[in-house]
Amino acid sequence: MPTTPDLSVATWRKSSYSNNDGGNCVEVADNLPDVVPVRDSKNPDGPALIFPSRSWAAFIATLKTPTA
Repeated sequence: MPTTPDLSVATWRKSSYSNNDGGNCVEVADNLPDVVPVRDSKNPDGPALIFPSRSWAAFIATLKTPTA
């Protein structure tokens, strides 16, 4: 069974698409080995989704791929 990462050591950063008008904001922490946690910046003590680093990298690469 996989262990839950210690998110108390996570260094969170807000999405570059977020702004300060109270809108929906996503934060990610990319300083943990093998995983990328994602959370709602308006609820920093709430739950985080934990993705394997490889899956997160594939997701981001897909977002950056230009569409025809």
